[in-house]
Amino acid sequence: MVEKNDNFFERVYDVARQIPYGKVTSYGAIAKVLGAARSARMVGWAMNASHNLEDIPAHRVVNRKGLLTGKHHFDGTNLMQQLLESEGIVVLDNQIVDFEKHFWIPEMKA
Repeated sequence: MVEKNDNFFERVYDVARQIPYGKVTSYGAIAKVLGAARSARMVGWAMNASHNLEDIPAHRVVNRKGLLTGKHHFDGTNLMQQLLESEGIVVLDNQIVDFEKHFWIPEMKA
């Protein structure tokens, strides 16, 4: 069950802050860990709304196939790709190379 958007967004940001350097996760993986498996789109909205928040690594959240579907929400032509590449992640044709190797599965904190 998805709660009020503001609260849901904060829960999304709590998970996003945990994504390790050099790793990525998907909108759906974040939604699933929050108990809102069908709300990947809302996670995308939260990531889009996070660009003024410096402590949210939104560039580390991609779609389930490793595509940089949110890249148009970043300033600059290839900023999302550049940020990922600065962490050692190779991106080719807007898709993460060796996606499974870089994929991080979020877990609920106890």
